[in-house]
Amino acid sequence: MTPRERVTLRAVAEDPQDSVMRFAWDADVGTLEEDAKDTATTSEIVWTAPPCLEPGDDASFTLTVSNALDLAVIARFSATGLPPCPTWTQVSAMSRGRAGATATLLASGKVLVAGGREGASGTASLATVELYDPETGLWAATGSLAAARTLHTATLLPSGKVLVAGGANGTTVLASAELYDPVAGTWTSAGNLTAARAYATATPLPSGKVLVAGGSDLDIKATLATAQLYDPATNTWTATGNMLRGRSVHAAVLLASGKVLVVGGLGNSGVLYPTELYDPATGTWTATGTLSSYRVAVEATLLHTGSVLVTSDNSAQAELYDPATGLWSRTARMVTGSQFHRATLLPSGQVLVTGGQAVNGDAPLARAEIYDPPTGTWAATTPLRRARIFHTATLLPSGKVLVTGGDNGTTPLSVAEVFSMP
Repeated sequence: MTPRERVTLRAVAEDPQDSVMRFAWDADVGTLEEDAKDTATTSEIVWTAPPCLEPGDDASFTLTVSNALDLAVIARFSATGLPPCPTWTQVSAMSRGRAGATATLLASGKVLVAGGREGASGTASLATVELYDPETGLWAATGSLAAARTLHTATLLPSGKVLVAGGANGTTVLASAELYDPVAGTWTSAGNLTAARAYATATPLPSGKVLVAGGSDLDIKATLATAQLYDPATNTWTATGNMLRGRSVHAAVLLASGKVLVVGGLGNSGVLYPTELYDPATGTWTATGTLSSYRVAVEATLLHTGSVLVTSDNSAQAELYDPATGLWSRTARMVTGSQFHRATLLPSGQVLVTGGQAVNGDAPLARAEIYDPPTGTWAATTPLRRARIFHTATLLPSGKVLVTGGDNGTTPLSVAEVFSMP
């Protein structure tokens, strides 16, 4: 038996008095078609297997056969071979609720969660920082940021240190950057961006430098086209070529070629469909194809094939970028269209999407779904234990995924949970 397999179940029964038999099918899991094909002595019905089995479930069937005198016999049987469902396990909570934080996997295997916002309305920015230890499932405080911030970037450097840049503190957009040393558990200054920015992207380059591109003010009304490079060797920032257009709440992904693809987001004139490439060798940007769908608060994931999967669309339409041709094509629609979700590449090459909301103002979602690149299809999987937006999702060395914080629609969350494939 394989997930979602369609199976025809067939029964044969006879009555010594040649009575017409009545058949009633029932399945504990999966889906039975409404209409069975019955004759006086046979019955056939199509059953569609579920994608997996929840804990405690069996693929069990009950067939009740009765005659004209309502004398009945019951047969029970089961199917085997279906895998167990993925699970979400709640782990210890962070010391405080935080939404809009960053989560960075350190070389030690621990996860550094920095900043974010808290409070009943989620408006108080945080300077506190916590470390999650997958071995114990526990959190521990580490050194605080010099400046409380949310909507910032966080990038793991080749040295094992973490660069945090920009973001916002309350109503003020920040230009400052800080460097975290996991050995000392402390933060030091990493200079200043030439322009304060929130909602920017930060991409580590093969050279060891970090490209910070775009961003805006908190209201996303004044978007930036400027880009800068951070050099860890000198702890300094330098300007590089401007993007072709200012953009914010976009996504950036490093391609196998060493170039950086920037996609989606908002510009000063509204939603941006054109995408562009940054070439570190020349420090310049070039156009590369146009999206077919609306993309804000977009997620871009580099697949094992080298293509890039882009999600975040209220219509649920996902798209693929082919670096070899510079063209975009549509792939299957997501089960649930959303924005502000998180997309995580799994060791299998599949992509896990969690949380989000359908449109601005809608309630956060607990949904989780998985994209399978070989088949180009989406399938719902076990939902989150807590609905959330503005959360983090981090692939752990074990292959599990840690989801932390976020917002339930009214209040930032401290709860964390771990996704495990069977």
